[in-house]
Amino acid sequence: MAIYTRKGDKGKTSLRDGKKVFKNNQRVDAYGTVDELNTGLGVVLTTTKDNFIKNSLISIQNDLFEIGAKLANPKDKTKEFGEYFKKQTLQIEKEIDKMTKAMPELKNFILPGGGEVGAKLHLARTIARRAERKIVTLSQKEKIEEEILIYFNRLSDYLFTLARFANFKDKKKEIIWSSFAKVSEDKKSY
Repeated sequence: MAIYTRKGDKGKTSLRDGKKVFKNNQRVDAYGTVDELNTGLGVVLTTTKDNFIKNSLISIQNDLFEIGAKLANPKDKTKEFGEYFKKQTLQIEKEIDKMTKAMPELKNFILPGGGEVGAKLHLARTIARRAERKIVTLSQKEKIEEEILIYFNRLSDYLFTLARFANFKDKKKEIIWSSFAKVSEDKKSY
């Protein structure tokens, strides 16, 4: 089977319900950004040896495929979807709480970075926020499962915490943000 079909050569694609839309349609943009996040998590997986992080990210990748499929099919009325994602969101919250307890308390804003895994997780977090914004934009025009919005809001918090946790486990120092006022004061002392 050929990977190319030539059906999209004029800038259109089909949603899972068969409706043809332009490839820059808000729905396509939303699930495309979810796919981008999924790929970003795949990149993180290539650099970590930590089983907790691996298992967490693979679980999230599977969730993202479910969400992408749901976004690609506006007529899907699967009832189990909402219940499943309520449970997933609660699981994410429990994991955030566990990781937070294991690390030093966060008292300042930090700059994204640290080690390779932590930095890539910070990047994934920003892609998650972008996907969330696109889903919110879509939800202002079309009905979107509320559980998707809640899950994505928690997911970026989770990825932030996981980035910090990866840096903590890898003994990579977090860099505290210095505001321009503090930086200006520091320069005066030279």
